Amino acid sequence: MKVVVVGAGIVGAACAFHAAAAGLDVTVLDRGPVGAGTTSRGEGNILLSDKEPGPELELARLSRDLWDEAGEELGPDTVELEAKGGLVVASTPDALTALHAFAASQAAVGVCTEPVERVRDLEPHIAPGLPGGVHYPQDAQVQPVLAAAGLLRAAVRRGARVHTGEAIAAITGAGGRIAGVRTADGTVLAADAVVNAAGTWGGEVGRRLGAPVEILPRRGFVLVTEPLPPTIRHKVYSADYVANVASCDAGLETSCVVEGTRAGTILIGASRERVGFDTAMNPAVVAALAAQACRLFPFLRAAHLIRAYRGFRPYCPDHLPVIGPDPRVPGVVHACGHEGAGIGLAPGTGALVTAHLLGRPWRGADPAAHTGLLPDRFLTTGGMPK
Repeated sequence: MKVVVVGAGIVGAACAFHAAAAGLDVTVLDRGPVGAGTTSRGEGNILLSDKEPGPELELARLSRDLWDEAGEELGPDTVELEAKGGLVVASTPDALTALHAFAASQAAVGVCTEPVERVRDLEPHIAPGLPGGVHYPQDAQVQPVLAAAGLLRAAVRRGARVHTGEAIAAITGAGGRIAGVRTADGTVLAADAVVNAAGTWGGEVGRRLGAPVEILPRRGFVLVTEPLPPTIRHKVYSADYVANVASCDAGLETSCVVEGTRAGTILIGASRERVGFDTAMNPAVVAALAAQACRLFPFLRAAHLIRAYRGFRPYCPDHLPVIGPDPRVPGVVHACGHEGAGIGLAPGTGALVTAHLLGRPWRGADPAAHTGLLPDRFLTTGGMPK
């Protein structure tokens, strides 16, 4: 089977990695460098802690196991894969009650959750007086661009090809089935299937393939401090982060997320707002995130920021990624719309796409178990263009 994967970010790389491992003939195309889009603008989160029971959490659980497997092949130090765990903290007793209820619902479907009464036992430098939190030992972190490049190198070792600087147009054959793509220079690549893993541009790529999907950009900022001595042990965030992730509001939302990196820098997020593809710097967002981080970790008041970067998360209206074959154009398989969870969900997405291509389960991914992510859910509700 000849497969063209459109997108060389973390999701496209994972699709290529698994498809090549299954013996498929894989070509990856991207109009830009490897991992230059949303992948290069994230924190590298691999999270179970922020997902409610349902289709996304099931994919996250599968993906967490597959990250460990990929890390063994790629080398955990090479991609900075770190099983640091997550700590979600509440600022009020009522918020703690809600957090415990949320964690209990996750534990009921297999997530490891550990209520914490004294959060300073896990994070000695956190602000005093917090009523408690929940520790998620399965949460992890990876350096996303290194991971995307590593997955693609592993795919190439299995025979895949990677071409950057290539825009595409679809070529359809008998019965409207996808037959391949034509690149900007006129090159024709025959394909039995085309995987739309174009991230924030998944809507545009879907349109070019004759199978539009509603993917919207949601801008987010991340702050980076100067390198500091090891101080923050986990990924730490406030309980309202979960609500902001699930929100459909178009306006600005910020919630405190703080974690260290192996290089010593501390990453501070997270903001969300729907402003189209506006890349403008917004000092007010930077100030809000910095203030929230300093309230959570007071020692940060003495730290210097060295940069702030922003990017666009591929937002889908129901906050679930679109993964699976499109019924309108046989041969088109979507793998986009992950919003801010693409890094963590990438290996599971790649395995699930490969299972769809093979028509059978692959590496623990069974299409029959992930029907809630199929694109036809929008076709039946009117939420996606026909």
